[in-house]
Amino acid sequence: MGHHEAPKAARTLRHRALLRAGLTVTAAGAALAGAGSAAQAAPVAGAPATGQSAMANDLAAGAQGAAGAVGYAIAPAKSLRLDPLARTGVDPLNNGVGTQIGDFKPVSTVDAMSPVTNGGSLNDLPVAGQAAGLLPG
Repeated sequence: MGHHEAPKAARTLRHRALLRAGLTVTAAGAALAGAGSAAQAAPVAGAPATGQSAMANDLAAGAQGAAGAVGYAIAPAKSLRLDPLARTGVDPLNNGVGTQIGDFKPVSTVDAMSPVTNGGSLNDLPVAGQAAGLLPG
């Protein structure tokens, strides 16, 4: 069934979920901006009280505070379980398809999905976990 054929109730639920996700991202951005402005308001030791260099020091302190806050905001997201229904009897991702051709080793989708269906996080995925290691936090 295409998107245009979906019942109106399903589309409404999808739109509400997207709205909630957008509001969550907006709230996280506001929290990061608040952390940066709080760090910017902190006095820097040895900085002059007035002039251009005081503003530069305040901006540097704000940037440092925002960079530190980003690590604290991203760290929990890297360790959350990707599949909340993992290891339950109702997990829709816990299925697989396999095949074997001739004398070759059998190939199955279970191997590819096992990090997710076993309750793994972003750090546990083979390629994405290495890329997530580059993120702060």
